Amino acid sequence: MGRRRKPQLIPKVTFTGMADKGRSVGRSEEGQVIFADNTAPGDVADVLALRKKKGSLMGVPQHFHHYSEDRVEPFCQHYDVCGGCQWQHLSYEAQARHKQKVVEDALQRIGKVQVEAFLPIIPAGRIQYYRNKLEYSFSNKRWLTREEINSEASNLENVLGFHRAGAFDKVVDITHCWLQEEPSNELRNGIKRIAIEQGLSFHDAREHQGLLRQVMFRITTLGEILVLLSFHQDDPSRTHPFMNALLEAFPQITTLCYCINTKLNDFLYDLDMAPYAGKGYVDEQLGHVRFKVGPKSFFQTNTYQGKLLYDLAAEFADLKGTENVYDLYTGIGSIALYLAGNCRQVVGIEEIPEAIEDARANAALNGITNARFYAGDVKDILTLEFATEHGRPDLLVTDPPRAGMHPKVVDMLLQLESPRIVYVSCNPATQARDLQLLSVKYRVQKARPVDMFPHTHHIENVVLLELRNEGQQ
Repeated sequence: MGRRRKPQLIPKVTFTGMADKGRSVGRSEEGQVIFADNTAPGDVADVLALRKKKGSLMGVPQHFHHYSEDRVEPFCQHYDVCGGCQWQHLSYEAQARHKQKVVEDALQRIGKVQVEAFLPIIPAGRIQYYRNKLEYSFSNKRWLTREEINSEASNLENVLGFHRAGAFDKVVDITHCWLQEEPSNELRNGIKRIAIEQGLSFHDAREHQGLLRQVMFRITTLGEILVLLSFHQDDPSRTHPFMNALLEAFPQITTLCYCINTKLNDFLYDLDMAPYAGKGYVDEQLGHVRFKVGPKSFFQTNTYQGKLLYDLAAEFADLKGTENVYDLYTGIGSIALYLAGNCRQVVGIEEIPEAIEDARANAALNGITNARFYAGDVKDILTLEFATEHGRPDLLVTDPPRAGMHPKVVDMLLQLESPRIVYVSCNPATQARDLQLLSVKYRVQKARPVDMFPHTHHIENVVLLELRNEGQQ
């Protein structure tokens, strides 16, 4: 956590790059490293430094001396208060350029990883309406802007939108979101309207009361729509008429599910999901593989870029049809099933049992018989005994969470000595750490970033590692 300090005005900070959480990074005239929100690479600004963190200053801009030539006008009316699409004020071309540099810096400069071929980023084909999944929160308190607070406006209002970062009990009311294609906005606005008409209470996170908590939409490229509603109370006399009215107003909903969440937190995936209408899931197509995606399924949020990501992984894998493939952190088996047709066998490991159930169901759906899936922590499942039972891998694919691979998993990869590893990462910093550990036996042949989430700092990176020959440096 950053150490609080007396605010200090730092003049003429020149910002040069992107940083975590949508901030830009720059240096003062004295060389002090400074991170700030609401800035862009190329800006020169006076910054009010509020706290110190790991030798750097964190602050907010007070006055701009020069604006970046890459700045553009944000297209979303909620941009200033929502906090979701932090980079809308930067042209997409500049976003892609800086994301490429973030990955290169993480691997080569910070991680000291030698990359033989750094390929250019694969940009997003869609920079608006690209998500297949969105979650919104109900609240009886609206987030107020500073101007509204100064005018003594009331925040007591039933709203449906996104939590502002750092405000667990207040929600930014959303009228139009550019992240998910229609009928997403129609659904959200319609749900809010119906709830108000029926006099239903919106959640109060501070008092822990109110019927309506969350709603999640999945809209697939095949035109199917899943709606999941989260209620704070199990009261069919109110919830059933509400859901019936929703189905009547939006007959295009193909599946409606609900859950009851009386916990203090909003996490839904440990709850029972009850189907109310429809088949209980939606169908989605990602490349040549069809998936059943339920309310709990862990599926790529950007279907369009997901195909390009998996195509890149398949390209790096360069399978000939005879290989034994391991897929670590397989989720619902997305990459494993994508590669199954080009190898002898694929073995997937995933910690979440429900995801493994989805993986097996999707294998059956696609008639894939050479995929085997196991539920459990990768560090516990992947052992030399496991490899003896299933055969040593000719190719190993790993797609870990943001924290990267557990040290025990890295150590096991070094023992297994798979000739090739395809490492897919959503966090170049932890990927660089793991690659450095693997470098005692592996060389990084090539790397290529993929932009899955335009207007955000998030970036995926795919790396191909090859086992060094004896004596090879």
